[in-house]
Amino acid sequence: MVVNSIHWFRKGLRLHDNPSLRDSIRGADTLRCIYILDPWFAGSSNVGINRWRFLLHSLEDLDASLRKLNSRLFVIRGQPTDVFPRLFKEWQITHLSYEYDSEPFGKERDATIQKLANEAAVEVMVQISHTLYDLDKIIELNGGQTPRTYKSFEDLINCMGPVDVPAETITCEVIKKCAMPIGADHDVKFGVPSLEELGFETEGLTAAVWQGGETEALMRLERHLERKAWVANSENPRINANSLLASPTGLSPYLRFGCLSCRLFYFKLTDLYRKEKENSKPPLCFYGQLLLREFFYTTATNNPCFDKMEGNPACVQIPWDRNPEALAKWAEGRTGFPWIDAIMTQLRQEGWIHHLAWRAVACFLTRGDLWISWEEGMKVFEELLLDADWSVNAGSWMWFSCSSFFQQFFRCYCPVGLGRRTDPNVEYIRRYLPILRGFPAKYIYDPWNAPEEVQKAAKCIIGEHYPKPMVNHAEASRINIERMKQIYQQPSCYSGLGLLATVPANPHNGVRSSNTGTSRGPGGSDEQLYNLEGTSRTGRGQWTQKRRREEAPSGSISKSWRQSK
Repeated sequence: MVVNSIHWFRKGLRLHDNPSLRDSIRGADTLRCIYILDPWFAGSSNVGINRWRFLLHSLEDLDASLRKLNSRLFVIRGQPTDVFPRLFKEWQITHLSYEYDSEPFGKERDATIQKLANEAAVEVMVQISHTLYDLDKIIELNGGQTPRTYKSFEDLINCMGPVDVPAETITCEVIKKCAMPIGADHDVKFGVPSLEELGFETEGLTAAVWQGGETEALMRLERHLERKAWVANSENPRINANSLLASPTGLSPYLRFGCLSCRLFYFKLTDLYRKEKENSKPPLCFYGQLLLREFFYTTATNNPCFDKMEGNPACVQIPWDRNPEALAKWAEGRTGFPWIDAIMTQLRQEGWIHHLAWRAVACFLTRGDLWISWEEGMKVFEELLLDADWSVNAGSWMWFSCSSFFQQFFRCYCPVGLGRRTDPNVEYIRRYLPILRGFPAKYIYDPWNAPEEVQKAAKCIIGEHYPKPMVNHAEASRINIERMKQIYQQPSCYSGLGLLATVPANPHNGVRSSNTGTSRGPGGSDEQLYNLEGTSRTGRGQWTQKRRREEAPSGSISKSWRQSK
């Protein structure tokens, strides 16, 4: 029997460590590698242009890599449920392979495709490679229950077998016996589309700060591993203005799109640690964001409401305010707080922000100042953030809002003090808010306090050229801390909810930035990050019996803020 295979690329946009692709090649007479892209979805979704550009770059890079193997990438327009029945028949397909998707929507979609394949007598081959572990086995080991705390997750990981070794990279030698049917009209029918073809306006679009693709991912990985001193000592450099900028060793968007295998990264880190530490075994905390990413995937896999507060057993039910106007000001960088506005401007322009910056804007939107639901912030990041995926994005927002995984609601980031301590030379503010460049460093974080003559000299009158602060931080944070205290004192908020007991010392471990730091401030004290500038710390004694660090990974703008414009 002739074996005609399709490999369906989704997130695993790479040729290294792609076991499902290897399965598809094994014994196949023909192989077609496809990516299904719905042009209608591209034009109507809330995913922003930076993420689409990163995806298209990744597809172009994948196609270029396949060309070297005398193959091509087939970009198919349409929806999977419409596409596959046609392809099965037209190409006489006998086998279909793809990477396992652990998220609820992905599992539902794949069950539908599996049914269509069964009806067409097509054998389906699925392999796990987007996560380090089989998440179902973690849950099974926990008595069929999803682990609710990172500590319990860590205990389960210690009982699991070793992480699977990455599959060998697909080469000409691997694929040589497999024919690759490519027509002369391939580029017309199956080429990677441009942003313009997908309906995006590209006039004035700045150059991409992050170039998508496996080739870029592997180069970044090598640069990342060259920092042997950092890896060996697992130290956290002090965060400064340079830390807040996109790093040439940052890897998170590449992990999110599967341009880089998390298992390859895991083993490369392990090998380097053992060389530097004379063959000693690295502690779990050394793997940082990789394991926290795994934790969020695990907690989300059987929870279709993980991205919502209502119906989500992992989330404290908090009566957030609904304020579309305030949400729009935050999303567009018009809060009147330069530190917050610069972060949101960087996010919109580049598609990435440092994890400390993420914590700052998330706290400001939710429990710190505006008392707006984390769901709204999550939707904004879903549009703008390159490395936002469903599980990690929702988990991080629950964390930062103290809706789950982290309880220390009294630790409220000051939108003035935190920025001033992180970047006293105001390089970051002047880079992303040029309207404020004329202000001296003394006033740039709180320009509303600058004397009138200083504002005139800076050619920026607060309230005219740049907005006044939209809230009184000291007053708002004091009120919100009391709100959180009242909510946490209700026994019902703990019903079915496990709150995080311990967290990794450094969950990012360089994945999001070359200069990642912990929640400690530049001076080394946790307290320096949480300067409330007059805000009461009511209830603090009750919650500080066990000090915990606030650490979480840094990966659509909601209709509500769009409608308010």
